[in-house]
Amino acid sequence: MEWEDSFVSLLEIKNLETAFRIGDEYYNAVDQISLDLQPNEVLAIVGESGCGKSTLATTVMGLHNSNYTRSKGEVLYNNQNLLDLSEEEMAKIRTKEIGMIFQDPLSSLNPLQKIGRQIEEALVYHTNLDKKQRQDRVLELLNQVGIPYPERCANQYPHELSGGMRQRVMIAMALSCKPNIIIADEPTTALDVTIQAQILDLLKELQDEMEAGIILITHDLGVVAEMADRVAVLYAGQVIEIGTVSQIFKNSQHPYTKSLLKSIPNFQDDSESDELYVIDGMVPSLRNLKRIGCRFADRISWLPQEAHEENPTLHDLGDGHQVRCTCYQTFYFKEDAVK
Repeated sequence: MEWEDSFVSLLEIKNLETAFRIGDEYYNAVDQISLDLQPNEVLAIVGESGCGKSTLATTVMGLHNSNYTRSKGEVLYNNQNLLDLSEEEMAKIRTKEIGMIFQDPLSSLNPLQKIGRQIEEALVYHTNLDKKQRQDRVLELLNQVGIPYPERCANQYPHELSGGMRQRVMIAMALSCKPNIIIADEPTTALDVTIQAQILDLLKELQDEMEAGIILITHDLGVVAEMADRVAVLYAGQVIEIGTVSQIFKNSQHPYTKSLLKSIPNFQDDSESDELYVIDGMVPSLRNLKRIGCRFADRISWLPQEAHEENPTLHDLGDGHQVRCTCYQTFYFKEDAVK
């Protein structure tokens, strides 16, 4: 899918920062991120755990406690900055215009309320449907997400459903008011591959039906290859590469992106080695984030320091493909170095 500048974005994120308070200091978990989501597009956000993917999503949804977090920048939707809205104003947008599928349905669903009541809650708040119409809509949604015997499911509690069924319920809740934007935070985590495929097919079908934009947060590059139109790679709170699926998978540039792709098991490889590639080190904690320099430099220590920028910026490679830091120009894998 190709986008033109004349297209009006569903969502624009500009220079977004979200910081968490640790002691008396604030540390950025999301740092100067700028992204946009186009109509009927799937934008994948990928990266290791701790890179800021879920924090980005919850910032857009306005789900942070202002006593412990602070955000600045712009999250533009429908000609308004969501960061400037009150809690009451944001409550009118959540689910109705921006729906979110949370990562862990068992902890996100209320264990003391039946499934039907939890789906109906958004309809009570955002629509003028009467009780009979709301109940009919609940059954319609459960049927739409592929749950057999929707009447029985509506009267069950979350613990009575399997993981895949609970995930489908979360999707039904997110879609209940037919939002323009769907944020799917690891929607297939902990599901077996059969259920995972069904969930992904369901999301794609519902997107085509509703023409919604989807922000798909995942660490599963196989899911990205199947679902996404564009990919933003996050590392330590920053976008370090962004491009189309083809650009990222066939012509990735940043050392981190290349390392993530190399970590995927290759069962067609004729090599006799059965060792999996592992990226050295780990994502730094918020306390230890570098304020200057390439944040990935410590994990590719074999590259000379002069390969990195002091203040890395995104470099435009053309056709919407961007990469952070000049280290992409000289990167090589350690095992490929001449000894």
